[in-house]
Amino acid sequence: MNVLVLLVSFFACTVGAICGIGGGIIIKPVLDATGVADVSTINFLSGCTVLAMTLYSVVKSQLAKDSQIDMRTDTPLALGAAVGGLAGKELFSRVASLFANPNTAGAVQATLLLVITLGTLVYTLNKERISTRQVTSAAACGVIGFVLGACSSFLGIGGGPINLVVLFYFFTMATKRAAASSLYIILFSQFTSTASTLLTSDVSAANPILLVAMIVCGILGGVVGRKVNSKIDEKTVDKLFMALMVVIILINAYNIYQFALA
Repeated sequence: MNVLVLLVSFFACTVGAICGIGGGIIIKPVLDATGVADVSTINFLSGCTVLAMTLYSVVKSQLAKDSQIDMRTDTPLALGAAVGGLAGKELFSRVASLFANPNTAGAVQATLLLVITLGTLVYTLNKERISTRQVTSAAACGVIGFVLGACSSFLGIGGGPINLVVLFYFFTMATKRAAASSLYIILFSQFTSTASTLLTSDVSAANPILLVAMIVCGILGGVVGRKVNSKIDEKTVDKLFMALMVVIILINAYNIYQFALA
């Protein structure tokens, strides 16, 4: 089972680095489906893995001077996401405390993730026909970032496709530019969410050896993902992204069914 978890972590972070979705959108539902740990522990394992991958990807891009990040727009987005990450984590804790069975909280996450992923797929298929905006206000960027951070932290996915749709629509970003911005946003939101978990929650249920191995696989995925991203065009990235959305929708549908039976 641990080998499967590591393979999923590597694959998810490879694709996450290519498309800018982080990897948690794949790791979280797949680990939920395997039942390798409880929902909160899976959130933590997924979050640490995604944090490592995004940290590598963002720092490497800056050092290589090939980063497409625009600090004037992306930094307010990222700072807003950092605060939103804390809010989303707190919201999940409150929702989870409402249910005696922790699987119910997992079902809530899976349902929302399915809806968001389906909406993302529909938007992506039709984005060429949708008029977009060009937000420039730092305050507006901060608010948008807060919402993104809160959603990703609550869902335990670190970022995911919702980032790309928002960046496409509100900032008229090209696919690769949006991917770079999304990873930058995920880095900030995941950092605050993970730090908060370490300071306020009991993470002893997480196997430390598995955690370290997942982090290593996440970084390796970031290495491979950066190389692949540099060699393919934006249309190929879009096709890969849409194919992933279909797979994630199916996994989440399965998870909802499993959580309902538990």
